[in-house]
Amino acid sequence: MEMKTDFLVIGSGIGGLSFALKVCELGDVVIVTKKQDSESNTNYAQGGIASVLAKDDAFKFHIEDTLKAGDGLCNPEVVRKVVEAGPECIHELIRIGTHFTRKKDEENEFDLGLEGGHSKNRVVHAADLTGKEVENSLLSAVKSKPNIKILEDHISIDLITQHHLKDYRSKPGEKIQCWGAYVLDKKNNQVIACLSKITLLATGGAGQVYIHTTNPSIATGDGLAMAYQAGAEVGNLEFIQFHPTTLYHEKSDSFLISEAVRGEGGILRLQNGETFMEKYHPQKELAPRDVVARAIDHELKKRGDPCVFLDITHLDQKFIKLRFPHIYGKCLSLGLDITREWIPVVPAAHYTCGGVVTDIEGRTGIENLYACGEVACTGMHGANRLASNSLLEAVAFAHFAADSAKRKLAGLKDFSLPPIPAWSLEGVFDQQEWVIISHNREWIEKFMWDYVGIVRSNRRLKQAKRRIDILLEEITDFYKINPVTYDVVELRNLATVAKLIIECALQRKESRGLHYNIDYPHKDDRNWHKDTILKSEEI
Repeated sequence: MEMKTDFLVIGSGIGGLSFALKVCELGDVVIVTKKQDSESNTNYAQGGIASVLAKDDAFKFHIEDTLKAGDGLCNPEVVRKVVEAGPECIHELIRIGTHFTRKKDEENEFDLGLEGGHSKNRVVHAADLTGKEVENSLLSAVKSKPNIKILEDHISIDLITQHHLKDYRSKPGEKIQCWGAYVLDKKNNQVIACLSKITLLATGGAGQVYIHTTNPSIATGDGLAMAYQAGAEVGNLEFIQFHPTTLYHEKSDSFLISEAVRGEGGILRLQNGETFMEKYHPQKELAPRDVVARAIDHELKKRGDPCVFLDITHLDQKFIKLRFPHIYGKCLSLGLDITREWIPVVPAAHYTCGGVVTDIEGRTGIENLYACGEVACTGMHGANRLASNSLLEAVAFAHFAADSAKRKLAGLKDFSLPPIPAWSLEGVFDQQEWVIISHNREWIEKFMWDYVGIVRSNRRLKQAKRRIDILLEEITDFYKINPVTYDVVELRNLATVAKLIIECALQRKESRGLHYNIDYPHKDDRNWHKDTILKSEEI
């Protein structure tokens, strides 16, 4: 089966939906999403969107905070452009129907929150479910556009390039062209060749590569794996942000306890009630996330405790219920009243700071392929993302990429695609082999947590690489001779992303930002003030 469109958007978070709304003015858009249209990392974002809106704030302060958190690896030009785009991004979201929380006594003023690493109150939020509010307003706007089609329960398998053409032989120096993607319809088990003039990757992160994560189950690094396999550069994947505070409860999957809880005065305590963050950073609970996560990890390993506690019982009960209704309700459903009891918390994989390398317009190294949001490495976050800069970056780069893609489309008016072969579904699925291989998903998640987690070592990284190389070879061999399925694609992508994270971590011979290696405990600006870049040698 074949489908043609002007723009193909892979992913339905804030980046993909914002891009679709921008470009639909000039052509037809198809959005591919793995589950229901609102299932994305955006929908799980509690904190908010950082932007300069307060009278006592300024772009220069937000830029300084971002560069400081990024630990020397941010691209200053990108940071400046994104930060300066922030206020207009917020107002555009409001124009399409997003409702942000306002001050109680001053309806026209935003209730701006303070989060770790920020020097000013600048986090715009919708109570403690900002992502859901933004996602719903964008979806409503997208569904009102007749030329935007959403394919739910579809997973992209491969980006379509000239390498898929029959009898193709690459030429030295030839640039790879993207002409869309092969997409699997999960319900009908049918592969569609979705051909497009412009393709945007907005697939989000890869948190599911770790056993403890705040990400939804669909966050398996699909766009990252596909782009790498197609020949795009990826970079800085050693910088995985572990959120310091996710709920530790046997009946809950790594539920996020927002950064904003600490921003409003939450105090971290050990089981005996002692505070400990003052030993690790002068900003205590408001230190950057990597510092807080490593501090908790160190205390847990030192004491053998299963968790630490976040205490907000000293705050006004009415304020807690009003400011954090989602967190309060979730905890209460588990028998925990956070107005009276401490919240048990542990770190979990939260955000992928690296990704598919793009320029300042969101263009990748593959012609006609763009990327934005968590799947991309734009230069905004460097070695550590500043809290609530993720949604800001996603919507800003969606705008930058849309403007660039519109110009690109104008130059493709007379462009015609060559005949693209249909995806082969020949062969019989080997269920017995799959049962053996499929168990490796949980194995990947666990060994990545143990070997490539918050604190790393050369020995653990090398062991991890040996193991993932063997597993990836087995998965690839299975993939080549069996009809493709949803689960097989996800497992292939998880294994590929795990390999890329490990290889980036092995490259960096220092500790910086989110990457901490006990064999190189110090920062080395002389030799490592640079990005780690990987590119497939098989293209």
